[in-house]
Amino acid sequence: MTNPRWRKSSKSDTGGSCVELAHTLDAVRDSKNADGPTLRAPLPALLTAVRTGRLAR
Repeated sequence: MTNPRWRKSSKSDTGGSCVELAHTLDAVRDSKNADGPTLRAPLPALLTAVRTGRLAR
């Protein structure tokens, strides 16, 4: 991924664990650690996995 634009979660100003979403809708990252790792995944599949509880903690 080359220089994606990132959109911060609207909840990022409330503290806690917040994320940013790449404009390409295929990557997320920790909004407090912009230079850290990113999670690459197709957004629809990731959201489905989260909503249905298929991701292990």
